[in-house]
Amino acid sequence: MPSPSFDVVLTTDRSMMSNYHRKEFLGFGTTGPVFVELPFGFSERFHSFLFAPKVKVDRWGRPLEAPYGMRKIEAKLLDSGINAAVIDPDHVHRYIPRAKVLMLSHHDYFGLNPPSSTWGVIVGKEPMNAMFFKRFMEKIAPAVKEAKAKNGLRVIVGGPAAWQWLYFPELVERWGIDTVFDGEGEKLIVGLVKNAIEGKPLPRYIYVGVQEAPDISEISTIKYPSVNGLVEIGRGCPRGCAFCSVTLRAMRWYPLDKIEEELRVNARAGVIDGLLHADEVPLYGSAGVEPNPEKLIALHRLAKRYYRKVGWSHTTLVAVYHGEKKMGRLFTKLSEIIIDEHQDWWGAQIGLETGSVRLARKIMPGKAAPYKIDQWHEIVTEAAAVMHEIRLIPAITLIVGLPDEQPEDVVETIELVERLRPYRSLIVPLFYVPMSHVKSEKTGWLDKVNLYPEHVDLLKVVARHSIHWAKDIVNRFYFKGPHYIPLKFLVNYFINYVEKRMEKIEEDVERYKEVLRQRRAASRKEVITFA
Repeated sequence: MPSPSFDVVLTTDRSMMSNYHRKEFLGFGTTGPVFVELPFGFSERFHSFLFAPKVKVDRWGRPLEAPYGMRKIEAKLLDSGINAAVIDPDHVHRYIPRAKVLMLSHHDYFGLNPPSSTWGVIVGKEPMNAMFFKRFMEKIAPAVKEAKAKNGLRVIVGGPAAWQWLYFPELVERWGIDTVFDGEGEKLIVGLVKNAIEGKPLPRYIYVGVQEAPDISEISTIKYPSVNGLVEIGRGCPRGCAFCSVTLRAMRWYPLDKIEEELRVNARAGVIDGLLHADEVPLYGSAGVEPNPEKLIALHRLAKRYYRKVGWSHTTLVAVYHGEKKMGRLFTKLSEIIIDEHQDWWGAQIGLETGSVRLARKIMPGKAAPYKIDQWHEIVTEAAAVMHEIRLIPAITLIVGLPDEQPEDVVETIELVERLRPYRSLIVPLFYVPMSHVKSEKTGWLDKVNLYPEHVDLLKVVARHSIHWAKDIVNRFYFKGPHYIPLKFLVNYFINYVEKRMEKIEEDVERYKEVLRQRRAASRKEVITFA
């Protein structure tokens, strides 16, 4: 039976089109390079299987689960009467010749976002996500070129990493990109796609500002399941951190009935473990920086009606601290809803960013609201203790090399990380990369970073912390049941490999520390490269 024809095809490479063995955190493995060295060419296959396995597809090549952002755009186009479908990257070649529009999305097209850029600096290799995307584009490039000539195909790229295309104009030309769409799509995407279908001129670049951001009524409900049951509960953030673009977006919360529709879409398809997604999940239903206990509890009771296991995309340390200490042990109450016979932990990503109160006061005072940022260390450690107790396992990010960061700021961060050692967590260092240094002329990749000797010590402390707790998390929480025994073995193998590799890196970088100290005495910084 011939494949159906779709006017609009949405797709991406395998690093995005995967459910990561239904273990969302494994997907972060695609932000690192292929650096487990195995014989006979097995290294890449090992990494691909471990971090980006293929998803099931129907007979038309449509994935049974797809990235949530693509599902949102697909739903908006379908609601507008446009014949659109998300297609798996292994099957997209079947549709390109007849499609009018090819749409691409990605979280990190060229590996410029952290943590991809961090791994690139430390290991000196291109991350999987960038490698996979470039390889995918080269594979479909001949078909795209032919379809453009014969059928007037238009190519639109978007998603959270759309901005990265601005630094690669040669690839825009090479791969025939017609429009780069940067920002929330619901207000403008339908008009753009209709113009593309009709062969009308398209702008090369669209930036969606605050005024064009959609309200809740303009955001469509997904029609088909999302990867790992991710369901958005709201958009926007009130914290105002200087380094984050999310804070530019106004807070908007979905009503429970809208959230329930998407929970139902996933559950009906058999996706019964999922994530609640917002820039700060505990603020659901609030109008500011303090949780709304009634609405938050109602949200989680709803989610547990459809999902056996519920996790969060993001929270903040101050939300945990405030909710537990000042709002009647709110997080303990949430844990009593979430943890049951099906689930004994849940996870979330959290930004610690820096342990320097001086820097925090300068760039992220809202991180501690409604408290003063001077209480940052107390908030962080008390929140970590609460999360350890209620089995909320955080992936905590640190930004290394913030503007104006001094050695004493790094020492303060080291001291705070060491205070977190008793508490179950993974800490991920992310190098701060100004956009002026986002592209290396030699490799097209970030290969240099300014470091103090104290930064080397910080990376070592973070690595020891995360490796210690990774073993505990993998073996006690993450892979339960006999069907996960092979995967648990492989992940443990990977962790042990990283541990040994980190030991070698520590030996290599120690020799730089004395050089850096000497340069500091001369009021200079040394640019060092880990390779």
